[in-house]
Amino acid sequence: MSAMNPQQSNPQHSGMKRRTMLQAGSVGLLGLGMNHVQALRASDVVSQPGTGRTAKSVIFVFLSGGLTQHDSFDPKPDAPADIRGEFSAIATQTPGVFVTEHLPMLAARSQNWSLIRSLTTPHNEHSQGHTCILTGRTPMPPNYSPVKPQSTDWPSIASIVGDAVPKRINNLPPAVVLPERLIHNTGRTLPGQFGGLMGSQRDPWFIEASPYNPKSYGAYPDYEFHFVRGRERSKDLKFQSPNLSLPEGLSRSRLSDRDSLRSMLDLQRRDLEQAATIESFDRHRQSAISLLTDAGVQQAFDVHNADSETQDRYGRNAFGWSLLMARQLVQAGVNLVQVNLGNNEAWDTHDNNFPLLRDCLLPPTDRGMSALLDDLQSLGMLEDTLVVMVGEMGRTPKVNAQNRSPGAKAGRDHWGAVQTVFIAGGGTRGGTVIGASDQNGAYPAFDAQQPENLAATIYSALGIPGTAVWKDELNRPHNIYHGDPIAGLF
Repeated sequence: MSAMNPQQSNPQHSGMKRRTMLQAGSVGLLGLGMNHVQALRASDVVSQPGTGRTAKSVIFVFLSGGLTQHDSFDPKPDAPADIRGEFSAIATQTPGVFVTEHLPMLAARSQNWSLIRSLTTPHNEHSQGHTCILTGRTPMPPNYSPVKPQSTDWPSIASIVGDAVPKRINNLPPAVVLPERLIHNTGRTLPGQFGGLMGSQRDPWFIEASPYNPKSYGAYPDYEFHFVRGRERSKDLKFQSPNLSLPEGLSRSRLSDRDSLRSMLDLQRRDLEQAATIESFDRHRQSAISLLTDAGVQQAFDVHNADSETQDRYGRNAFGWSLLMARQLVQAGVNLVQVNLGNNEAWDTHDNNFPLLRDCLLPPTDRGMSALLDDLQSLGMLEDTLVVMVGEMGRTPKVNAQNRSPGAKAGRDHWGAVQTVFIAGGGTRGGTVIGASDQNGAYPAFDAQQPENLAATIYSALGIPGTAVWKDELNRPHNIYHGDPIAGLF
């Protein structure tokens, strides 16, 4: 937990401790974690209103493990077989743009999306790749540790957006990550997801809808797999919406009683001693309580009660439900929703690359992303919602000749030098391709883009000015932008 704000020692803030306790305790009743307190604090961003805003919200789809560019959005049908791979390429609705045969639904909707085929980083290791893409910063922070998040890490894009963009609806946090934190199958939490230098009070809101299981991968239940054993199904895996019900004995009428609320929350004061400053209890109390009492808010988190046709379109699996929840949260007023499609680095296909992509990873992604685009368009939200899909790296141009695991089929290894980014909505021009990889899909051929440019594209779309800064707990300003928005998308 970060240090307390110096203002807390100021006499004019003598009442802050109890106010802070009451606020954070209100959120603590949800059982969703102390970092959710950030939804109630006033923004510390020093900026001016943006003038080039093209989106109200962002859905940031992150493919942990690294999607192979050759076998998805940048096929090389004329390359040798050990580079081309086993899949065929199919035409999209955009003349001259081809994708893998296992993304037919997205291929039919290419007028609504664009590709950046030249994103590059120097990192071939998962932790560094996660940090680089999720924070929009290519160099690693000082004293960086790949085995654990630290308070000296760069802040995540989700944390920066959550801090910089004013909340559209006060009873929802500005930035949400679902359906789980990104955890390596060794059990270590991957850095780059959190507030870092901004302080843990500005971590994004993590919705734990998907239980961590170190032995399971993919879009369970129907597309669950193991990298070597192949497709399987675990009985103990369940995708569940967060529990927003009131604690036993706490009725809505009691919540309206200030004295009863204070009594109920008094037990949580120790946790609050570690929380950062949060101002104006009276102003924000109802925002916290409405997470419990507002039926519309609860509905935004609820995917299993969506009508049958909607669930079928998205897919009744962890990928489909996550994307459906993201759409509902954006519709309800959340500014940024990060959707982690793939627990335990599920896209890390060193082994069995082609059967796992064909049978377990690409089908639920194709279906869920297509349903998301269809819904955003039919609801009139696509122009206001920027959709970004990217992993922490690409995969090697050549299919590996020697597998890491006995009995496993061929795969592709880590490759940060180039990958493809999928972009849709938010004022972008559909049917556009930015940059290109070389003939082997190994390096950018032209118009190379860095994570700084991708992050700047997100910030710019949301109207965050190029001069915007955020201030740390010592009141020091930090630039939000470290690159220029990608030209040609809007």
